[in-house]
Amino acid sequence: MKGEGDDGAVGDIELNLLVEAIYHTYHYDFRGYARASLRRRLKAALHHFGCATLSQLQSRVLHEAAVFGELLEYLTVQVSEMFRDPGYFLALREKVVPLLRTYPSLKIWVAGCSTGEEAYSMAILLREEGLLERSLIYATDINPNALRKAEAGIYDAAKVPEYTENHRRSGGRSSLSDYYSAAYGRAILDKSLRRNIVFSDHSLATDSVFAEVQLVSCRNVLIYFDRALQSRALDLFHEALCRKGFLGIGLRESLRFSSHADAFVEVAREDRIYQKVDRA
Repeated sequence: MKGEGDDGAVGDIELNLLVEAIYHTYHYDFRGYARASLRRRLKAALHHFGCATLSQLQSRVLHEAAVFGELLEYLTVQVSEMFRDPGYFLALREKVVPLLRTYPSLKIWVAGCSTGEEAYSMAILLREEGLLERSLIYATDINPNALRKAEAGIYDAAKVPEYTENHRRSGGRSSLSDYYSAAYGRAILDKSLRRNIVFSDHSLATDSVFAEVQLVSCRNVLIYFDRALQSRALDLFHEALCRKGFLGIGLRESLRFSSHADAFVEVAREDRIYQKVDRA
């Protein structure tokens, strides 16, 4: 990695060796992650661990399991907020929920759930639309620390005003304050929301489909993958979705130029919501 005492070629070799070492030792597969993004995150990790090169970091990762646990926090992007991009959730309410109402029971997959804000946002939306009691939300991520935070459902109270505004703009039918209690600078989400969410470890790089679902929401995850891994993830989503199921992705992501462009039709172009094409 340039800037860390290596020329570009050596840095590329070290990066490849590091992700291979992680895969073979800990079975986390970052080989299909976009290299530019990995380099940025690893540069911060080198500073944190006091390593001059990726080779030094690799040695520590291979011989110190605790180091890998810390490194995982750098390799996985844990940026999330409740009702992020409110227009997306408003489009779900207006264009997807009416069709979800036609199912006797619902299964929804929030892939790359990070610390859980999107999964809880989905639960609140479904409750407001009268669908939560017949819904099961699978919220998955590869970072065990993030999943533990998600299961706890406790967030910084300083972020609540932003979350509240996002909820309002998403078409919220009640006050966000109905869904949490505040204490000691923290917002603790209503435990009843948790009853319909299953938080679980799942890797889009190595794992397979685990259920048939009516909606997949995977937002701001594909941008960190290279083209081949994006294609694998979209394969999983397509396989998991039921006939005419829905897929939501991030605002900076698109299916337009992917190999799956013909497998979906746009439902809400601006908000990146698609519906699986009915081949029957």
